[in-house]
Amino acid sequence: MNQIALTEFCDRPAWEVAPELVGAALLVEGVGGLVVETEAYEPDDPASHSFGGPTARNAAMFGPPAHAYVYRSYGIHWCFNIVCRRGSAVLVRALEPKWGLEAMMARRGLRDAALLAAGPGRLTQALAITRAHDGMPLAGAAIALDPHPAAQPLATGPRIGISKATERPWRFGLAGSRYLSRPFGRG
Repeated sequence: MNQIALTEFCDRPAWEVAPELVGAALLVEGVGGLVVETEAYEPDDPASHSFGGPTARNAAMFGPPAHAYVYRSYGIHWCFNIVCRRGSAVLVRALEPKWGLEAMMARRGLRDAALLAAGPGRLTQALAITRAHDGMPLAGAAIALDPHPAAQPLATGPRIGISKATERPWRFGLAGSRYLSRPFGRG
């Protein structure tokens, strides 16, 4: 998808974009897979990095849609987000590895495909995403995002690892996928 079409796709509320990213192809330098889990974050959401307004850390969230927002979580793991409308983004929580498996296995130091990119920190390690990717366009040479044209069977539920706005069912995953960061609850 070209940058103009991708910008139009992403220039909507994150909670609309997030479920439609399930099934999208995501590649970084030719290594990647299909997105199987996402979470949405909006500017009026107390769990969102944009809730308090722009800062040096979250500047990409206030930039153009269809760009990367990369931040470090707990001082340990990088997390990769897709910028939507101003101040909103979709956290990519997990993907099903498809391309460059050997590179992902070497980066992660394991061979179990189900664990290569099952979680935001694992995903960024497998794809070698760092702060250097923050603000990059998602239809560029380094990062390529191609949303899936067909609707996917979805599971939905509360987001993981947050303490505010926990009631929002803004976590979306490919129903039945073995590549999720954590299974969805029943009912």
